[in-house]
Amino acid sequence: MNKQILLSTPHMGDRELEFVKEAFDTNWIAPVGPHVDAFEQEFCQVTGVSHAAALSSGTAALHLALQLIGVQSGDEVFCSTLTFVATANPITYLGAKPVFIDSDRTTWNMNPDLLREALFNRARTGKLPKAVVIVHLYGQSADIDPILEACNFYEIPLIEDAAESLGATYKERSPGTFGHIGIYSFNGNKIITTSGGGMLVSHDPELVAKARFLSTQARDPAPHYQHSSIGYNYRLSNVLAGIGRGQLRVLSDRVAARRRNFEIYASALGNLPGIEFMPEASFGHATRWLTCLTIDPTAFGADREQIRLVLAEQQIETRPVWKPLHLQPVFAESECIGGAVAEDLFAHGLCLPSGSNLTTEDLERVIQAMTAFHNHLQKTHTPLFIV
Repeated sequence: MNKQILLSTPHMGDRELEFVKEAFDTNWIAPVGPHVDAFEQEFCQVTGVSHAAALSSGTAALHLALQLIGVQSGDEVFCSTLTFVATANPITYLGAKPVFIDSDRTTWNMNPDLLREALFNRARTGKLPKAVVIVHLYGQSADIDPILEACNFYEIPLIEDAAESLGATYKERSPGTFGHIGIYSFNGNKIITTSGGGMLVSHDPELVAKARFLSTQARDPAPHYQHSSIGYNYRLSNVLAGIGRGQLRVLSDRVAARRRNFEIYASALGNLPGIEFMPEASFGHATRWLTCLTIDPTAFGADREQIRLVLAEQQIETRPVWKPLHLQPVFAESECIGGAVAEDLFAHGLCLPSGSNLTTEDLERVIQAMTAFHNHLQKTHTPLFIV
């Protein structure tokens, strides 16, 4: 039986174990420690941001980011709809209400025109949102300039969910470093990993200092344990920060490997009828964290789900693109501005195995499986999709 080809698995380098061993040798096992400090400093150097706080997850970073800019119960927060649920969950932690914004075709990210129009309409009624959360999806930056311009015009803080886009660029800068606060994820499937972890970044030192304070149970400066605010246990451990330091050193290699995956897929599958790959916007450099494509079932002869199941039978993991949050049962009562583009991308979109540790043989198996399925459909002249 063929080995299973997974969507995106951790890929360790040569230095991670050295840093972890150092943490053990020095007994810096508890949260905080020299690796945490160094990881934050090195992350700032890589991304060009001024200040960073290493946290237990990207979700924790989003939660703190929303709290730091004053989101409270009853507030509205505008949010990308085509994303993982963790982008919106922290909005609800604070009792606020997400309002979802549709994608554009150029980037698959938040549509700047829809955002601008929505803010204009809210301003007329005096009900502007407390914040805007944009997502840089699948390793590609959103079109930040018009989004930031609209937010600044109405004096609304912008939070960037860059969980999937570390290593990407927008006009030669790192997405996640433009708004009030940016967040990153180091989950096991991300382009670099600390097993579990995240980073909150900002050019405002006071915001990051407050994030560190809240992430360590909001302990007041006193010889005893004293607390004047509600805090959280959100700090990254020194051991995991050591893994992160090693991973940062191979970030450019990991980006190159994932872009190579995409180029091989695009070259081999791009001419199949009905196949279109996620476009790369002209303003930046995408990491291709995941190689994503859409499938026109009329042209291909089968829909996205049928292709996914055929590949799964051959031990190849693929996955539909994110189900838009406005279609999720948990957000059934939430407002969505637009939605047709995100819904169409979900209906037709598929993510291919994209790990930076995939071999040429792995990629060839995926390509062969999709090509053979298409050829089978052509020979039988029997479309499998249901009209």
